[in-house]
Amino acid sequence: MQKITSKAEFQVAIQSPRLTVAIFKADWCGDCKFMDPFMPDVETKFANDMTLVEVDVDKVGDVSQELNILGIPSFVAFSDGRELVRLVNKLRKSREEIEGFLQQALDVYRTIHKY
Repeated sequence: MQKITSKAEFQVAIQSPRLTVAIFKADWCGDCKFMDPFMPDVETKFANDMTLVEVDVDKVGDVSQELNILGIPSFVAFSDGRELVRLVNKLRKSREEIEGFLQQALDVYRTIHKY
């Protein structure tokens, strides 16, 4: 998973026509670390359909403020620079909840792009 370390990198990532999901996290966040063991498998499962990028809120805080990311871990899906759908709250996310959100993001993307 690509780690976004600047606002410019973030802007480039979300401008892609491909579905891109930004995962907002921080090193100190216990609920974020909870996801670490299963996220590689989740990323592999959805690799053909989307790109996942990790955004460290401490390093790219201005982006999370602009997007009103008030809790982490949070997920926001983009395509062509537009936000499609979000899962933003401060609650721990289960693998099932994350996969459900990613499928929802893919469904919205396919509706917009007429797949």
